[in-house]
Amino acid sequence: MHGSALVVGGGIAGLAVARGLLAAGWAVEVREREAGPPDSGTALGMWPQAMAALARVGVADAVRARSVHEPGGALLRPDGRPLARVGAGARLISRPALHEVLLDGMPSGTVVWGAGVTAPADLRDPDVDVVVGADGIRSAVRGHAFPGAPAPRPLGTVAFRGTLPGLSPGALPGTADAVTETWGRGRLFGITPQHPDAVNWFACVRRELLAGAPPDEGPAALLGRLYRGWHPAVAAVVGRLDDRRVDRRELLEVPRLPSYVAGRNVLVGDAAHAMAPNLGRGACEALLDAAALVEALVAGGTVADGLRRYDRARRGPSRRVAHGSRLMNRVSTATTAAPARDRLLSLVSRVAAPAVAAGGRGERGRGERSPAGRDAA
Repeated sequence: MHGSALVVGGGIAGLAVARGLLAAGWAVEVREREAGPPDSGTALGMWPQAMAALARVGVADAVRARSVHEPGGALLRPDGRPLARVGAGARLISRPALHEVLLDGMPSGTVVWGAGVTAPADLRDPDVDVVVGADGIRSAVRGHAFPGAPAPRPLGTVAFRGTLPGLSPGALPGTADAVTETWGRGRLFGITPQHPDAVNWFACVRRELLAGAPPDEGPAALLGRLYRGWHPAVAAVVGRLDDRRVDRRELLEVPRLPSYVAGRNVLVGDAAHAMAPNLGRGACEALLDAAALVEALVAGGTVADGLRRYDRARRGPSRRVAHGSRLMNRVSTATTAAPARDRLLSLVSRVAAPAVAAGGRGERGRGERSPAGRDAA
C-alpha cells in the first residue's frame, strides 16, 4: 500500500518512520519544532534489536561505522567493588550522530524545521492518510487526537547527564570496564564511552535527596556533594563537571494507553510510551516502533488495517519494557534495603555469569540476539 504521511516530530522515531515510508514509495513530510537537528547529546545504546530495526530502514551499516561496540560492563558499589557483570554487547552512538545517519540522503524539504504542530487544525489536512505522532513525551498529537489520554507522571527521580570532551574512557582510574554503573542509596552514577576522546556520564537521584539544596547551588556542586567519597572513576568525572554542560530534568513516564491508534493518528516512541531510562531502551523501542509501523502500513490493505497491525505488534511489548524500566528505576535508586538489594544482585550475578558467558555472542549484525544485561547508556 502507498499513501501520504505527516510525521510530527523529527527525532529518532520520526526520522526512522520517514526513511522507511519514503523507501516504500510514500509521500512524507516531517514537521519538527526545533530549528535544526541536535548538535550535542549523550550516547545511546543500540541493542541488537535496535540494530535489526535500523537494518529494516536501511541504515544499520552507517550506524556501525559511526558507533563503538562495547561487549558489556559492570555494576559497582560506591567504593568500586563489583556488584555484577552486565550486558552481552551493544553499540554506542551519540544522539547527533544517529540523527545525521537518519537524515543522510533524505530528499531535501522532507523535514521542515521550526514548524511544530500546536493546534488541532494542524492535524486536519484532508490530503494526508496518516498522522504519526513522534513528538515526544508532551506529544501534541496525543493531546489533540487522544482525548482523555493521561498526562505524563513523575517517577520520583531526577536525571543529570552530559559529556566530557577531552577525557579518554581508558584514562579513568579504578576500573577496567569502559561501561560502569554505580549504585548507592537513592542514587546511581553511570559512565560510558562517547568516542575515544570523550566520556558520557549520567546520574539518577531520588527527588527527596535534593530537598533542602541551597537555591544557588549549581549542578556541578550539587553532584559533587551527592557523590562525595565514591570510587575514583566517579570522582574523576564529577570533579570535571561544568554547570553549562549539565542537563538536568525530572524523569516522567507516559501511563499505559489503551491504544496507540486513534482514527488515522498513530503514536510512536516517547509519545506512545515514554519510560524511565534505567533499562536504556528508549531509543531502541522508538526504532522498533518505527520499523513495525512502516512494515504494517506497507503490508496492510488499508491504512486502518495497517494501523491495527502496528498496534497489535507494539503495544504489548513496549508496555512490558516500560514496566521493567519503572521497576529498575525504583530498585537502582532504592533508599531502603539497599544492602539486601546489593547482596541479592551479587548472588544472582555469580549464578548467572557462567550461562551468560557460554551463551553470549555479542553484536553480529542483522541476526543479533537479545543481550543478557542492561544498556549501559
